[in-house]
Amino acid sequence: MELNMEENSEEKRFRKIIHIDMDAFFASVEQLDNPELKGKAIAVGGSKERGVVAAASYEARKYGVHSAMPSKIAKAKCPHLIFVKGRHDRYKETSNQIMEIFKEYTDLIEPLSLDEAYLDVTYNKKNIRSAIKIAQLIRKDILEKTQLTASAGVSFNKFLAKTASDLDKPDGLSVILPDEAIDFMKELKIEKFHGVGKATAKRMHENGIFKGEDLMKLSRKELIQKFGKAGKHYHNIITANDQRAVVNNRIRKSIGAERTFNEDIHQAEEYFEKLRMVHQKLMQRIERVGRKGRTLTLKIKYHDFEVRSRSRTLDFYTKDEQLIWELAVDLLQNPAWPEKSVRLLGLSLSQLDIKEKTKNGQLTLDF
Repeated sequence: MELNMEENSEEKRFRKIIHIDMDAFFASVEQLDNPELKGKAIAVGGSKERGVVAAASYEARKYGVHSAMPSKIAKAKCPHLIFVKGRHDRYKETSNQIMEIFKEYTDLIEPLSLDEAYLDVTYNKKNIRSAIKIAQLIRKDILEKTQLTASAGVSFNKFLAKTASDLDKPDGLSVILPDEAIDFMKELKIEKFHGVGKATAKRMHENGIFKGEDLMKLSRKELIQKFGKAGKHYHNIITANDQRAVVNNRIRKSIGAERTFNEDIHQAEEYFEKLRMVHQKLMQRIERVGRKGRTLTLKIKYHDFEVRSRSRTLDFYTKDEQLIWELAVDLLQNPAWPEKSVRLLGLSLSQLDIKEKTKNGQLTLDF
């Protein structure tokens, strides 16, 4: 069937939003650069004993391996899993190539991470009326220039575009038209709603909400009573009234670095050694970004995966290396040394010094 989202002056005017999501991005880059890994179950990051999976190839996902899974569990699920050390600079380089492709079509680009972004193509540089045609061209350009595949979702708001991009992965393109939106969401399982995690899904199940149609039975007021501020968002998306703009000047809120250790640490000299490594990585990132901040946070993950954090806020902005090190050491020791063996330390600088720019208003047009 030929999908068409051309303008019709008799119909309501809608935005044209595309969500592009690279397929298993980190893992796919590794398989591209090392043909011996092609078709094999690989995990980027961690190791078979320690750490956490940053990304998994589709071959690994068949065994239940996924990002953020402890490497030990991933290896148990997929005994032949191959662990590959991550190469952030390489992923960033490829991401920049992809962003340049987006810029050929529109300047309204909202990157969510290295491997996904929203694009508003209501007005676009090539004067192409069909958002579907643009999504097809972008996917073709990405494949030709990077040898990697991308999935795309096309709709008239961000929620539906994001949801659509997950419907036909990998290497797919899905569309949710304005007159299909309500019926589509009625049948959508609540776990598939972007932004609804396991804890929220459990709460919704306890309230008799399992699919979109169950959400539709509740008024805006009832949703706010049950879920607080998030209730407003749920009401907007379930009524197809997600008016969030595609913002091309998303502001970084923090700069961070962390490290998972090959073995748990529990001695003072080990803490200082590992903290120094994390501090050096943080300073490299601060220098690259060129920002100052007021709040330093120390993250501690214990051997049993319990996570604690400690923060200190200054009354001035800084990126001074020595000062940040002294603050980090103070946070490590106060109010007390970590009481259990530690598997991860992290540092982040927040309350950064550059204020967010004014967001542009979002124009609307016909599909």
